[in-house]
Amino acid sequence: MKAYERNIRRVEPYVPGEQPQRKVIKLNTNENPYPPAPGVRRALERMDTDRLRLYPDPEASALTEALADYYGVGKDQVFVGVGSDDVLSMCFLTFFNSEKPVLFPDITYSFYKVWAELYRIPYECQELDGNFCIEKEDYYKENGGVIFPNPNAPTGIYETLEFVEDIVSHNQEVIVIVDEAYIDFAGKSAMELLEKYENLIVVQTFSKARSMAGMRIGYAVASPALIRHLNDVKYSFNSYTMNQTSLVCGVEAVKDKAYFEQTVKRIVDTREWAAEQFGKLGFVCLDSGANFLFVTHPEHDARELFEALKEAGIYVRYWGSRRIEQYLRVTVGTREEMETLFEFLKHKLSR
Repeated sequence: MKAYERNIRRVEPYVPGEQPQRKVIKLNTNENPYPPAPGVRRALERMDTDRLRLYPDPEASALTEALADYYGVGKDQVFVGVGSDDVLSMCFLTFFNSEKPVLFPDITYSFYKVWAELYRIPYECQELDGNFCIEKEDYYKENGGVIFPNPNAPTGIYETLEFVEDIVSHNQEVIVIVDEAYIDFAGKSAMELLEKYENLIVVQTFSKARSMAGMRIGYAVASPALIRHLNDVKYSFNSYTMNQTSLVCGVEAVKDKAYFEQTVKRIVDTREWAAEQFGKLGFVCLDSGANFLFVTHPEHDARELFEALKEAGIYVRYWGSRRIEQYLRVTVGTREEMETLFEFLKHKLSR
């Protein structure tokens, strides 16, 4: 080993879902199958490209104001970043600096472990129970912070607001982050708890329900003090994280509440129908509060199904990790895409 190699930071990176360059039925990365709000297209068409020669607003004022109005909070309670991954990473860097371990589930968004190792943050994974649910009592012990998704990923299981509050109330001496990437397909948001708990941070994204994964917009809502700390860290190394185009389009997406609600309903309706279809084919399907389904078949190997689907041009997600090696995560696509999936599975399973 060369001398300089001893000082290179090495981590096991997050592995994103495949982004095939050919036309396929893409049900592997939880993207929304419907286009963004019509106002987004109009904003792009009328955008003054001369603005692109200028740096964007470092405070992302128009977008933070739109989000603040939408949620009924102060502008100083909103922080935006390049996708919720950027926001969450910034939260890890800003708030998890204790020598005590940060707690998060063992089966969850795998980026949590990556960020913890990248920033040298001690952590402990708390095992989900036999039904893949969080055991809230596991988060009562002393720790350096808590983070969990609700609904969880890749399981899709949603916990009630009362459940979430129980965890927050037992951890008022540390920062608690609730990652709500899929909350719009589920139930009540932890944002309802923000006035009561000054240590709570709620993170959401435009990538799922708002159909803008390609724009990379995420945000956190918290107390003004916590948002100030996030901005201090952000401005320490990159003041211009949000580009001009994302800021303009993000505002238009927030404005169109009717389109947003219509799209969410279409996905939820398709999700419930798809869960029934999986059941008819003999799959076991976890109750989902997200825009995906987590499924297993007692008589068919998950890897073999994954490979067969991929060969047929239908992409789903497979990990092969401990405890979930026989599960597939299937994004809810359009009704037509899901019908094609089920036609293939009927043929495959009947052989």
